[in-house]
Amino acid sequence: MKIYTKSGDKGTTALLGGTRVSKAHLRLEAYGTVDELNSYIGFVRDQEVNNSRRDLLKQIQDRLFALGANLATAPDKNVKNIPDLKEEDLELLEKAMDEMDKELPPLRYFILPGGHQAVSFCHIARTVCRRAERNTVVLHEQEPIADICIRYLNRLSDYLFVLARKMGHELGAEEVSWRPRGEK
Repeated sequence: MKIYTKSGDKGTTALLGGTRVSKAHLRLEAYGTVDELNSYIGFVRDQEVNNSRRDLLKQIQDRLFALGANLATAPDKNVKNIPDLKEEDLELLEKAMDEMDKELPPLRYFILPGGHQAVSFCHIARTVCRRAERNTVVLHEQEPIADICIRYLNRLSDYLFVLARKMGHELGAEEVSWRPRGEK
């Protein structure tokens, strides 16, 4: 199978199920952003500080492929064998957050992203996740989307925030609190 098909040369692409849509369609924006997020998760997974979390991060990447397939499916088509998300996928993220939170100082202020390059990569992944979530919500307002897709992205962005804090803690990076000007 060749990588190039030339079928998209006029600015359209096929969804799963065969429906052709513009490459500027909201559905493509949503699953394209999920694909971008998946690449950033791979980048975060490759950070040495995450050696013990590689398997979980790989599972998250797998779930993002499932989520992307769901978003890439034409809403009016009955496509078989589309991978799905399950409640236990959300529970896995929640459990991981709870475990990491046990070892972190309480959060009293917003924090500024940064402190270490690896932590910054995780914050970038978090913000891309939030964009994927927003795009999916906009799409959901126009076409049916399984609500678990939105819930998963919401929970994943929370996970990435806690992971960034945990990575910073493990790396001995300073966590800089944001306080409005004039506040001590």
